[in-house]
Amino acid sequence: MNKQNPMACDLTTGICGDAGDNSGSVFEMIDLNPPVKQVDMYYVTDPICSHCWALEPVFRKFTQQYGKYLRIRTVTGGLLANWDGFADSKNGIGKPADVAGHWQEVGEHSRMPIDGSLWLSDPIMSSYPPSRVFQVIRQQSEELASVFLRRAREAVFAFNRNIGKDEVLIDIVNQMGLDGAAIITAANETSAQQLLEEDFALASSLGARGFPTILFVNEQKQALRIVGAQSLEHYVSALEQILGEKLQAAPTTPLATVLQQEKLLFAKEIEVLYDQSEDRIESYADALLTNVPHQKQQVLGETYYQLTE
Repeated sequence: MNKQNPMACDLTTGICGDAGDNSGSVFEMIDLNPPVKQVDMYYVTDPICSHCWALEPVFRKFTQQYGKYLRIRTVTGGLLANWDGFADSKNGIGKPADVAGHWQEVGEHSRMPIDGSLWLSDPIMSSYPPSRVFQVIRQQSEELASVFLRRAREAVFAFNRNIGKDEVLIDIVNQMGLDGAAIITAANETSAQQLLEEDFALASSLGARGFPTILFVNEQKQALRIVGAQSLEHYVSALEQILGEKLQAAPTTPLATVLQQEKLLFAKEIEVLYDQSEDRIESYADALLTNVPHQKQQVLGETYYQLTE
């Protein structure tokens, strides 16, 4: 009995013939799920922005649960070029020492620990050095640049290290497994400042006048801009509005996996990510991290969990 090739008529041309491909296969895998609509999300920030640090728990949960709808671009906006003529009259800041009290207030309100005493003893003279390091690392990897930004913020806010200094930045980058000396050398070159200036121009074109600013832009070039640290519900509502549809939150990543990825998490971040109350967080985290090598410590009265190798 002769084997018969399956036949079919082409819907476009009307020509009928062999339905198989060149390999003789008549099977074709297709995906009937509608494509997920996405928007461009611009996050305008700065390594020494205290309100951006306060936003970390909400920002992590939002991007974890709704990341499939987002194409995220972090924009370094340049909070502090230097102290020559700098003034933030709204917050009563005209010199480095004025920042300490403001930072401590933000830390107490948000429960994302902020020491701030370095402004009295070893003030940061500019936020441009860590911003340039961010730009250099981003040339290698967007993901690594985000890791650096997080590590820099941990260093300056919780552990009171001056991230305006090369030696501190070298140590942070080395701990990421990268060549700190080489990256900081590159960050001090003119090309790194040019990359930073491009981010400044982008922030200006987005109409960002403060930090944090988050801007959602859809395919029709319609945009929604949100200024200041807001609630999770605020960002979800804005994203639904700009996409024009109800969104489905992704399942939350297990705590053990998040700690292995992030290396360090503060109690407030775990509370927000897993909808836990402050009084239950230690028993909750301890139970879920039994098989994960870690240490539990405190800084400024707040508990944090750090992965150990």
